[in-house]
Amino acid sequence: MPNPIRILSDHLVNQIAAGEVVERPASVLKELIENSLDAGCRRIDVEAEQGGVKRLRVRDDGRGIPRDELPLALSRHATSKLARLQDLDAVASLGFRGEALPSIASVSRLTLTSRASQVDDTSDTGVSGWEVSVGIDGELDGPRPAPHPEGSTLDVRDLFFNTPARRKFLRSERTELDHLEQVFRRVALARPDVAMSLKHNGRVLQSLPSAETDPAGVSARLDRLLGKGFVDKALALEEAAVDLHLRGWVLQPAFSRSQADQQFFYVNGRMVRDKLVTHAIRQAYSDVLHHGRHPAYVLFLELPPRLVDVNVHPAKHEVRFRESRQVHDFLFSALHRRLSRGASASEQADAGQPGIGPPNAPAGTASSTPASAASDFADRPQGRDPLGTPSLGKDRIGEDRRAYQASLSFQRPTVGGSAQGGAPPEAPSGTEQPSALGYALGQLNGVYLLAQAEDGLLLVDIHAAHERIGYERLKAAWSRGQVVSQPLLVPMSVHVSPREAELIEGHRDGLGRLGLRVDRIDAGSLVVRDVPAILKDADIEQLVRDLLSDLAEHGHSGRLEEAINGVLATMACHGAVRANRRLTLDEMNALLRDMERTQRIDQCNHGRPTWIKLTYAELDRMFARGR
Repeated sequence: MPNPIRILSDHLVNQIAAGEVVERPASVLKELIENSLDAGCRRIDVEAEQGGVKRLRVRDDGRGIPRDELPLALSRHATSKLARLQDLDAVASLGFRGEALPSIASVSRLTLTSRASQVDDTSDTGVSGWEVSVGIDGELDGPRPAPHPEGSTLDVRDLFFNTPARRKFLRSERTELDHLEQVFRRVALARPDVAMSLKHNGRVLQSLPSAETDPAGVSARLDRLLGKGFVDKALALEEAAVDLHLRGWVLQPAFSRSQADQQFFYVNGRMVRDKLVTHAIRQAYSDVLHHGRHPAYVLFLELPPRLVDVNVHPAKHEVRFRESRQVHDFLFSALHRRLSRGASASEQADAGQPGIGPPNAPAGTASSTPASAASDFADRPQGRDPLGTPSLGKDRIGEDRRAYQASLSFQRPTVGGSAQGGAPPEAPSGTEQPSALGYALGQLNGVYLLAQAEDGLLLVDIHAAHERIGYERLKAAWSRGQVVSQPLLVPMSVHVSPREAELIEGHRDGLGRLGLRVDRIDAGSLVVRDVPAILKDADIEQLVRDLLSDLAEHGHSGRLEEAINGVLATMACHGAVRANRRLTLDEMNALLRDMERTQRIDQCNHGRPTWIKLTYAELDRMFARGR
């Protein structure tokens, strides 16, 4: 006899639902903190014992819950955040499913204590708070009076005590604590206006004051949560287009990480993991990131709630954009432009000055102007190599160098006997005003260029900088000449699935503009007739398959551009100035001017830094001056 069909008990249903939202203590913490934030709190205190397995308590100072609504708060499908079906089209809160608290209560010993503000709760103004708990069988106990300030406290004990199979999947105390700290960090980064603290086994791990209107406080919180120096190494970003607004920080590519452990992306304040977002960011970094390295960022995307569906995943980790292509292109363009400007542009922009790059320079193109003799040290009589990069002559040592060095101002102005920052060096005759990257002092070990800027000492890796300049020029030249295609002597057949063949059909024009001509023969066969001339020696079949993979996953692909850029990068590397080439001061200064006009100059083609700066304040600390 088959088992009879029966209706499950509410308690068992809650335990099944818990499998969707409660994976470990960190999952519980995420749900509880989001409820606190939705309640308008200004402070959240988290206490955990044994990685949150034995106990996890979250207290806030939000609006609280009136006595009569406490039992409802622990009931399935009960929420204060939705009322009508139409509300699902514009969810503005962090939590709304109405399943988290009863699900958590079904696999733990949960106690909820709360006191609503007198405006919200007029049932009994003589009692300071009310408490309700859930028994082993799922029955509610309370409400009963309990002292409590305005706000709520959720106390979760003995997680998975009644589901031993689930408890076996928990990791060590240290591992579970790491997950708790990650959730805490994600929320703390998104809400600097909320004071937060975290205790574990009675020891304070984090204590973060509110920093709502204090930029210094926000910077201090970033450094506290992501490591000291994060703000100094990051590029601030803020861009808007139509209904999309992106702000936050991206770490300079030279400080990329070996793991993707500092990637925080928020959509309307909600931390998400999204393939479309990851792909757009990765593409923006593709030209400046070393292989195997990962970008680091804290980014906030804001858009009307109607344009994003947050009701995709039970744990609310994923979202679905209604205009996914628009979001992808906006993220890519915004990050691409910011990375193109680099750190030196950031410094001037922060001071209210224009960046060192030219205004309105198109993204992805080199911005140097070869017609300018002062800007291009390639325009010299020494000759050129096949890439159009300079073949440099011998260093001129003697009066020329000594005269120039003597013209530099090494004196620092003082007020009341103390140094007040570096004076800008005097520019060589024939130049206008001090430049962002200063003027050359000399060459060190045949590899590095030393320059004095207005605010410190610059060290430039000559080969790396010249490599980036050459690469950007090659890309610009390639772009200006359109894409030269070359017919294959023998067209190449590629067997694919019918769906992949249809994808190619829909993108033929776009691929053709990049020099790749692919025709569909039948339901599962393609033929490649033309390829970009620069890729004539590449593995075309593998390139086509990679293109199809991208098109199937993201609806578009940058494989062709990446392949072309890879060839151009190799050419630029071979054409760049080699180590131990002696440069004249004029050549070194021309290199600095070219750097100022080149996008993405902060990194070479392999993701390594091209220059670093030691400010006068840093130099003073090194030599203990003023102490």
